[in-house]
This record gives sequence, structure tokens and C-alpha cells, in this order.
Amino acid sequence: MTDKLTVSVLGTGIMGAAMARNLARAGHTVRAWNRSRDKAEPLAADGAHIAGTPEEAVRGADVILTMLYDGPAALDVMRQAAPGLRPGAAWVQSTTAGIDAVGELAAFAHRHDLVFFDAPVLGTRQPAEAGHLLVLAAGPAKARDAVTPVFDAIGSRTVWTGEDGAAGTATRLKLVANSWVIAATNAAGEVLALAEALGVDPDGFFDAIAGGPLDMGYLRTKTGLIRDGGLTPPQFAVTTAAKDARLIVEAGERSGVRLDVAAAGAERLERAAAQGHGDEDMAAAYYASFDGKPSD
Repeated sequence: MTDKLTVSVLGTGIMGAAMARNLARAGHTVRAWNRSRDKAEPLAADGAHIAGTPEEAVRGADVILTMLYDGPAALDVMRQAAPGLRPGAAWVQSTTAGIDAVGELAAFAHRHDLVFFDAPVLGTRQPAEAGHLLVLAAGPAKARDAVTPVFDAIGSRTVWTGEDGAAGTATRLKLVANSWVIAATNAAGEVLALAEALGVDPDGFFDAIAGGPLDMGYLRTKTGLIRDGGLTPPQFAVTTAAKDARLIVEAGERSGVRLDVAAAGAERLERAAAQGHGDEDMAAAYYASFDGKPSD
């Protein structure tokens, strides 16, 4: 197969738009679709064709890449796309869908003779825009050449977790990684909230841990967004993080593992969303520490 492909990108939110843009810059023919067309329209300036329907977007595509909200959304959109699907096309499913949903999506792929790749990504807005995502992928070795140019355009590295996308091994790894990311984000917000409540200058805390094993760049990045008012545009939105946190809790429950921190983190994110911070960066979970707005 030629390295220049026709790629259909279904879902052009924060991550999907960046992925579509990098695919176009790599020389691939990109057909983009989004439920809210206005989120896809800017991609036309990068050379992407903006499709009016999922069916139009996938017609004749070598690779279909889905980056949607959740598993049910991905399945719904692919059902809409079904009349345009080409047997033998590769489906790169990058939505964080959850373990059960991956099986349903893989079954759809089998019914429509698609080559299914379970391929969530690690990274937020900035690495997505730079094409530096970490791709976690599972799919048949004999078909990987068909999707390698796509992964090379959107990511800096691909970690293969298995040959059967339906087993959800890549999604399982994504949930494990996201459990750490969400826990760290919630902890960062609580550090600032507690410092405020106790009258402690946060810089004193950062000075105390500087250069030691408790220091981490991610803590400083997320607290910086809160302190500097940089929560919009989001790197990764509160509502999406809350959805992922629930998927993590559900995966733990089904496997007989109690994830108290993940459950509390999901509740915290949901509370921040209810306060009106759903479209802000997930660091805005900070606001869940307060009944209203924190004091100035």
C-alpha cells in the first residue's frame, strides 16, 4: 500500500482536529466529519475535505479514524457511515471507549469486513497539535503497514499491545494510564485548595519539594493553569475526564478491584462540571473543593 492514504477522521474536537491536521500535513487525503460542522470547517484551510455525513466521509477511505466522546457515540457514527464503508478498510478506533464497548465496536467491524485496530492515544492538546501523541495500539501484525503512516503522522511513538483489537489490550493500558493522570490532576487541585484554606503560599510548597522525589512537572503545569487563569482552551476537558474516570471505576469493579481514589476523582470532576466548568481544562476540578467560587 502507498504511504499516502485517504483517511476519514470522524470527530474533530480537541484531539480529532489536531490529528486530522497532522494527517493532512503529512500528505494524506483527509476527509473530516463532525456532528457540529463548525468544529470541522477550520480544517478546510489545511486541505481537508469537510464531509456532510459520516457516510460521505468514509466512502473510499483506506483508513477510518474515530475520535469521538465514548463507545456508544463511536458505534452510532459508524452505523451512520456503514453504507459508505469499503470492505477491507482499516478502522483505527481512538475513542476512549471502555473495555465492554471495544468488544461491541470490534463486532461491528467484523460484520462490515473492516480491519479493527484498538488505538487510543495518550496526550492532550499540545502534543496532539505537535503530532507527538503516544499511540497505544492492538491489531493484526499482517495489516499494520496499512495504519503505520497514520500513526507516524499523529504520534511520536506507537506501543503495540497485541494482535487482537477486540481484546481491548490497548484500551486497558489507556485506562491504567488515565487513572494516574486523573488522580494526579485532582491531587494538584486539592493542594492549591488546601493551601488557600490554611493561608499557605503555594510557592512555599513548591520550594519545599523542588528537585526532590515529590516534585513533578505535571503538578507544576496543572497548578499553573489554575493560578494563571489558563483553563481555556482546555488541554483535556473536565467532562471528558469525568467520563474516563467513570470508565476506570467500572473496569475496576468488573475485575473485582475497588478504586476509591478513582471513584472520588470521578465525583470531583462531575461536581466541577455541575458548577459550570465542564468545558475547561480538567485542572478546573480544583473548583470542586468549594461550594461556590474560592475566595480571591
